[in-house]
Amino acid sequence: MKLKIKGLLLFVLISSCTSKKDILYMQDAESLNGKKLSYSNSTIQPNDILKITVESAVPEAALLYNKNFSQAVQNQNIQLLQLDGYLVSIKSTIIFPVLGEISTANKSTEQLAIDIKNLLKSGDQLNDASVNVRLINAKVTILGEVNQPGTYNFTEQNITVLQALGYANDLTINGKRDDVLITREVDGVRKITHIDLTSVEFMNSEFYFIKPNDVIVVNPNNPQVKRAGFIGDVGTVLTIASLVLSITILLSR
Repeated sequence: MKLKIKGLLLFVLISSCTSKKDILYMQDAESLNGKKLSYSNSTIQPNDILKITVESAVPEAALLYNKNFSQAVQNQNIQLLQLDGYLVSIKSTIIFPVLGEISTANKSTEQLAIDIKNLLKSGDQLNDASVNVRLINAKVTILGEVNQPGTYNFTEQNITVLQALGYANDLTINGKRDDVLITREVDGVRKITHIDLTSVEFMNSEFYFIKPNDVIVVNPNNPQVKRAGFIGDVGTVLTIASLVLSITILLSR
């Protein structure tokens, strides 16, 4: 009986151990050494907030096409800038000064800037316009087994999934690195995928670069799931096993 219980305890200890292959990121990183990156621009989505500025050789000529971003607001945080931005409607349109309603459907910020410039030129309003469009409410939500779950804003045109996880201060030791869930909604279509951070293969997928409004969920690993169950963690198992052993010894006398 004692031998069986010792064997059971040994099995529990072995099965609860986590190997390096479950913890280390990108274990085959050398295989992608020197590979060129392929950047892609996200298309503008409903509920995006855009900052659009129009400039001209004659500054006064462009005043009609710019919202009144005061110097005080420009020196404040991004939330205040968003209040004066262009909110994209559910129909994928914005209302632009003088030009009226403009479609943003299937356009990147660069493409929208070109469209506005062409509309100003074709309407004989500004022939030398310089237009800049920026998304100012890009965000990613990170949940699950990370040190600081939450929603994070970013201003870069392209960030990777690893950079996004860095905002959340990395995965906890209980995060399942080979099963990270990413959900994405673009142009009314939802995409869901699982990526494996222990291999560089995810760097070849469309989910390597984060798009605005992506949601990343880090699933718990098996030991964490077991700790959340009825039996609990290894310490609890050992306590129960010790109690069973004590009762067995008492009954065998």
